[in-house]
Parts: sequence; C-alpha cells; structure tokens
Amino acid sequence: MLNLFKPTWMVEAIYQITPEQLKEHRIKAVLTDLDNTLIAWNNPNGTEELIAWISAMKVADIPIVILSNNNDERVKRVADVLGVRYVARALKPLSKGFNEATRGLELPKEEILMVGDQIMTDIWGANIAGIRNVLVKPILNSDAWNTKINRFFELHIMNSMIKRDPNMRWRTSIHDKDRVKD
Repeated sequence: MLNLFKPTWMVEAIYQITPEQLKEHRIKAVLTDLDNTLIAWNNPNGTEELIAWISAMKVADIPIVILSNNNDERVKRVADVLGVRYVARALKPLSKGFNEATRGLELPKEEILMVGDQIMTDIWGANIAGIRNVLVKPILNSDAWNTKINRFFELHIMNSMIKRDPNMRWRTSIHDKDRVKD
C-alpha cells in the first residue's frame, strides 16, 4: 500500500533537475505541479531561477506542462507568462489530469516525468498513472489552508516509508545512484 505513495526520486528542488539528467533516463517531457513546486503558493510571479530552468528545458526541446488542482484563471496566468501548456482543475491524484496532459504530449508514459511537492496528490497520482516522478521540497514552509490537511497525513506516510527504507532521502539529482529503491 505504501508503495503507491513512494516517489521514484526525491530531489530538493525542481531547478536541480537538468535536461542532461532527463535525457539520461529517456524522459522527453515534464509534468509539474504549480504551487510550492514551480512557484511559492502565495506568489504567482516566477523567480529568475524558474525562468532560467524553463528556458533550459525549452532549449533542450523538453516540453513542460503545469498540472494543477488550482483554478483555470490562476494556472493560466502563470502558464502564459512562462509560455508552457497547462491542465487546471486536474483532480490529482485521479487520472483525469494526467491523462489529459499526456494525451497532448503524444509520448508514452515511460518518457514523461511528474514533479511535485505533495505525496498525496502529485506522487500518488503519478504512480497510479504509471508515470515516474520526483518529490521536491515545498518552496515555502507554509501552505494554503486546504494543503495543510494533506501535509498532516503526508508526514505520517513519509515517516512510515523512511522507517522501512532508509534510502529515502533528499538528493540533488535524478541520477540512477540517487533513485529511491523499491
């Protein structure tokens, strides 16, 4: 049961994932959560670091798709600034949003990566959809009220997984040596 919540990799920040690492794993597209993964949930404007990361992915011809449970207006505003596709009201962890995002990419799921800061939406949903994934640390230590409920349960799930698998720890890349083992 806990394996449904287990990330493929645990990386401190999305900005540490490089096009070279993605190509090493034959990953050709990235789905990413929005709030506290790409941007701080309370700041819809991207940082210079985010702009540079998106630019590096575009240069490497790796499409980015924002996959968010947030409303269309909020997600669209950020996606338009970044020049990326998006799926709002994705209903993660359900497969609806994952299927919508992957359909537009026209790639097999083995060539897609999901990045997010929440086990109960991003990681669980990606695992259900059969997509490799990366758990990142939230950009901010504070959350919107509705996310605080998930964080309570995630803390217990994470502690149980770490107890069973000491290999579950934060890394700085998605190289094979940094993979969380099954």
